Amino acid sequence: MSKTKCAHCHQSFEDSVMIESGGNKFCCNGCKNVFEILTSKGLDEFYKRLGKNVLKPAKELDKEDENTQLTYQNYVKNENGFSKISLVIEGIHCTACIWLNEKVLFNTNGILEVNINALNNKATIVWDESEINLAQILRLIRSIGYDAYAYDPSRGEERISNKRREFYAKLLVGIFATMNIMWLSVAKYGGYFTGIRDDVKAILSFAEFVLATPVLFYTGSDFFKGALAAIKNKTQNMDLLIVSGALGAYIFSIYAMFSRHGEVYFDSVAMIITFVFIGKYLEVLSKKRASDTLDSLNSMVASKVSVKIGDKTELKDVNDVEINDVIVIRAGERVLIDGVIASGASSFDYSSLTGESAAVFKEQGESLSSGTICLDGFVECAASAKFSDSTLSKIIHLLEKATTKKPHIEKLANEISSKFSSIIMLLSVLTFCFWLWHAGSFEAALIVGISVIVIACPCALGLATPVSTLVGLGVGFKKGLIFKEAKVLESLAKCDVIVFDKTGTLTTGKLCVDKFESFMECDINLLYSLAKSSAHPVSKGVCEYLEAKFEGLKIYNLQDVASIEAKGTRAKFSTSEIFGGSGRFMQELGINLDNVSKSTNYYFAINGKPAAKFELSDKIRAGASECIEALKQAKFEVIMLTGDNEFVAKKVASELGIKEFKANCLPTDKANFIENFTKNGKKVVMVGDGINDALALSHANVALCLGSGADVSLQRSDVVLMSDDLRLIKEAIILSKRTFRAIKQNLTFSLVYNALTIPLAMAGYVVPVVAAISMSLSSLVVVLNSMRIRQNLK
Repeated sequence: MSKTKCAHCHQSFEDSVMIESGGNKFCCNGCKNVFEILTSKGLDEFYKRLGKNVLKPAKELDKEDENTQLTYQNYVKNENGFSKISLVIEGIHCTACIWLNEKVLFNTNGILEVNINALNNKATIVWDESEINLAQILRLIRSIGYDAYAYDPSRGEERISNKRREFYAKLLVGIFATMNIMWLSVAKYGGYFTGIRDDVKAILSFAEFVLATPVLFYTGSDFFKGALAAIKNKTQNMDLLIVSGALGAYIFSIYAMFSRHGEVYFDSVAMIITFVFIGKYLEVLSKKRASDTLDSLNSMVASKVSVKIGDKTELKDVNDVEINDVIVIRAGERVLIDGVIASGASSFDYSSLTGESAAVFKEQGESLSSGTICLDGFVECAASAKFSDSTLSKIIHLLEKATTKKPHIEKLANEISSKFSSIIMLLSVLTFCFWLWHAGSFEAALIVGISVIVIACPCALGLATPVSTLVGLGVGFKKGLIFKEAKVLESLAKCDVIVFDKTGTLTTGKLCVDKFESFMECDINLLYSLAKSSAHPVSKGVCEYLEAKFEGLKIYNLQDVASIEAKGTRAKFSTSEIFGGSGRFMQELGINLDNVSKSTNYYFAINGKPAAKFELSDKIRAGASECIEALKQAKFEVIMLTGDNEFVAKKVASELGIKEFKANCLPTDKANFIENFTKNGKKVVMVGDGINDALALSHANVALCLGSGADVSLQRSDVVLMSDDLRLIKEAIILSKRTFRAIKQNLTFSLVYNALTIPLAMAGYVVPVVAAISMSLSSLVVVLNSMRIRQNLK
């Protein structure tokens, strides 16, 4: 029975099920309907863009399902009065599909913005609910042959896990088959010297063929896809080079096996695909998603807040909070919406927003920024902006945009191979033509032509980068360094400026006592008991100091203990009234203080007289001085940025020997500072920790984050230090430089090797078996040189 191609999906189908309309033939009503929709809207250009690609047959249009609108409503966000949703569109597999979906959606009244990510098929759509609803948008997408569902981060993780399992299966097939082929090759090579019967040799060759075939077409399937894409787009890439060498050797080996003339090179085919695939597999394991890195941050803020309505408090979604709504904020809660304190007072932790290590006191009438955490007390805050216009939401929005500004550093190996591939293929064809004319023998010409491909096989060139990065990433992991992408090793090796955030990076972010003064004799246990009654970070720092300095401390049973928000603590013991807290608290109590310093202080007073004073500061992190000194010796320009005041910043910079620093920095100030450096041609490393650093991390060429950093920083960083030891930064830089140096050495050797051996092969002085041996030796040299990275860093 004859078959016909569908005018829409290009699938072949039997004539018995054919549907004909307007001279066009379709496999189903779904394809017919989509074809008519596209042609009626003047979008038949889609079929020119589609070329010879094949689509899945389109589904027949169902009746509009209002339940879909209700199901996906939880994923819809309100943005400046318009609705916004992220959808994953199924069925997209090429640029023509993206063009079609964007064109159809853009031409629809009520849809204001459409952006489809080609990497994950995620479409961000903004529309006016008064003109079109979500159910109609979904129906529109389905009407042109695609399907869509709401984007869910958990589904994204599932897709990544499936991809990793697929890579793992391909890797196992490649390793298993290659190891067995090597055993067969040993037997064959031994037979060349001791003698081997032709029938035994043929059986061994067929066994190699059976093992090499799944390696080439299953393990190497991604290389074939990349090579086909390169051919379609008229470009050259590493995949095309790998496929050219492996497929050429495979085809010739099949010819040699059946004709029993010449040698087979199935072992070379398996080695090429398997070893290069190992590098790709490692990249999948170590690489995090390039997009949607703000999912955890969005889930943190996409929650409910307590809103006061009359005398009652109700939970309300952050997106539903209007300006002037009164929000209730309790101790330990994060502020999600900007506002002005209507009643109450409390200390707030601004470290996640500005990097300020000390708590900031806020009282009635003062503004409050989203992203901060209430440390103590209870406040009621009148919203001064909607959630979408609040500080935290703006930072998230800036981070999303900053992703597109990150530079892409093309690998040196791909730059070389893009030209090398065309040259080798051209030389091979010219060599074949010359020997066919010169020797008059197709077989002789084919052997010489294949020898050129085999001896110039991309194995050494293909292994130059992935094996070095494999070793580098492995060494890094053992040392507690996680490079999220292999290319980060190269990027880090090229950097010459390193910028540190202060709080939580160079310092511990934990207040410690620097100085203790006693103004009168007093019972230390009494002081300890009062400090222990408070959960404030300053009180905790005082308690830790006392516990370390004095042994056998006792906790007294204090009476009438009262915590005064953001100021201190008061209590009674026996006949004494005791107070502990800030200098401001003491002054309000009428207690005279001399020489109040600019640093964080904790005063202890008995019956209106000062008894002791503690000066606290953020402690320098262990290994920070050693790290800074090592970076200076490595010719790095070291800079410190902080949200702290000038006094604190200067003190820390002086202790660490950092000459250049900038204080009072907001998140946007840090990001602009780094962006100016990159615009001037500098390669910048940013080391940070916390939400306030995430924007700056996105603008740096390489972002580093400590293991204890905030989730958003961990997602934004390119290198994660699994411990808080800053000396690992030095290790990361040394490792990256040695790895990049090994890559350049491998590439240089590969090119020199090819420059010397290709002319010999073209001249007919190298038979394919010698070409295969020399190719294997070149690969061995590359691998052994890469292993030197591990030896040097033990």
